[in-house]
Amino acid sequence: MFLLSEPSTQRIARFLDAQRGVPFSYDEVGATREGAKAPTGYAVDHNRARLGEGRDSFDRAAAALYAWKMFDIGWVRLVPADPPVEVGTTVAVLARHYGFYSLNPCRISYTINEDEGDLVRRGFAYGTLADHGEKGEERFTVEWYREDDSVFYDLYALSRPNHFLAKLGRPLARRLQRRFAKDSPQAMVRATEHKKPEA
Repeated sequence: MFLLSEPSTQRIARFLDAQRGVPFSYDEVGATREGAKAPTGYAVDHNRARLGEGRDSFDRAAAALYAWKMFDIGWVRLVPADPPVEVGTTVAVLARHYGFYSLNPCRISYTINEDEGDLVRRGFAYGTLADHGEKGEERFTVEWYREDDSVFYDLYALSRPNHFLAKLGRPLARRLQRRFAKDSPQAMVRATEHKKPEA
């Protein structure tokens, strides 16, 4: 949904209520799972940021992820502000860009809770609903590699235009996606920085 002014809290609530029973807007639900092949016709974005080392860093990263801190980037706001990370949760991403707003609904399609060998992963993916400007899926994970103790934030997305304005303005839409792909990891780095206690 594209808007000329910022929507009120009440309008956002009505919008979200109308989205709860709406199916995903794409057929390839789960296509961002590790090892899945990206479907033809989708733009693929994959970005990573090192967040630190060790179990404490990983625990802070997982807490930040489940608190949706990757959206603390100024020009984007998640509504509701602190939704539960569970399959079926519906959210909307409110973005301010190019002199107008967009309100894009998504639903969590799967969650990740893995502890296998050298790798521990936590995270989830959400997929677009019909009123989203794009169609596709985005996966957010934090990963701890025990072998070298490194902790990473991983952002992986598949998208293609859905709304006719997104199709007409594809270069601008791709620029916004790249901006989010740069800003989101920086937000996670800020959210997981270890603060030394003041003396």
